[in-house]
Amino acid sequence: MEKYTFKNNKKLRYGYTTGSCAAAASKAAAIMLFRKCEISKISIMTPKGILLDLQVFDIKINSDYVSCAIQKDSGDDPDVTDGVFVYAKVKKISQPKIIIEGGLGVGRVTKQGLEQPVHSAAINKVPRQMIYQEVKDVCNEFEYPEGIYIEISIPEGVEIAKRTFNERLGIKGGISVLGTSGIVEPMSEAALIDSIKVEMNILKASGAKQILVTLGNYGENFSTSELNINIENSLKCSNFIGETIDYAVELSFERILIIGHIGKLVKVAGGIMNTHSKNADARMDILTAAAIRAGITLEGAKQILNCITTDEAIQILKKEEIFEETMSILVDKMQYFMQTRAYDKIKVDVITFSNEYGLLGHTKNAMEIATLFSKKSDKEQ
Repeated sequence: MEKYTFKNNKKLRYGYTTGSCAAAASKAAAIMLFRKCEISKISIMTPKGILLDLQVFDIKINSDYVSCAIQKDSGDDPDVTDGVFVYAKVKKISQPKIIIEGGLGVGRVTKQGLEQPVHSAAINKVPRQMIYQEVKDVCNEFEYPEGIYIEISIPEGVEIAKRTFNERLGIKGGISVLGTSGIVEPMSEAALIDSIKVEMNILKASGAKQILVTLGNYGENFSTSELNINIENSLKCSNFIGETIDYAVELSFERILIIGHIGKLVKVAGGIMNTHSKNADARMDILTAAAIRAGITLEGAKQILNCITTDEAIQILKKEEIFEETMSILVDKMQYFMQTRAYDKIKVDVITFSNEYGLLGHTKNAMEIATLFSKKSDKEQ
């Protein structure tokens, strides 16, 4: 795929997702099923509106099925699935519907709280829609009224899954088939950190002494809708909380207010300063430790350890009537580790929330600091 973007004067190439690979392999296999002959190239339109022209590999045409593969290309994005082959096996069935299943190397969902139901193949919603639509269009083209069975497999996924947190998160036996746009946009970690530094330099040059940092879109949306904050002069740090604090110290800011979803910030309460799931996932362990200090029952603690999402855990905390105490403990821990990272050279405050339960907790001065960034005070200035 020859599409590029520039980040900090670096030319970075786009790639395409495992979902796009699965859809393209399914389309190619379906065409060969009806034509009874091989094709070497296949084209699909991604949800992002980018057309992919992909090479078809490892073709097998049998009397009752066809299988083939598309090789994943992550572009210049660091991705453990780069280069893997995503297979689709397609065959006709008498049932008048399209069935999409997972084979070797595609994980199975074993816990509630994930996008797909328990026992289902870990093929997410958008990839499923892409696969379905591509194969449906082929069936219509060949005026085929009956059904199709599609099996997606990623043989290398078995080993790749062992290097991820998939099993702990409730996906066993392989990896997930992912992608919401069909396209992998390059996200060089060094480039992202550099871009954060550039934004902080601009804020410092403007005379700012305090900075507002959100972890991402959720934080921005919560800040504007629930806290009436003007985020025009804020910055997003993504997973790079530690690096952001480091540079805030280097630039001699006086105070930093960090607003983030509990699913990310709970990791900070355990001293984890890069919250990407590839680095660590101790959300439920940290939550459980705080809940134990707040007086949770043994059964409640076990239930939290088995949760998939922080919202599930919060529900248990509320049921046990220790929600506020647990959040207070967590926020104190978040602030402690952030202040430690900053060597107490700047003041760090934090506000955490969830999309389902809203504001969950904040440090002592956080709400007062938030008013410095409010839409009202901005206009008055």
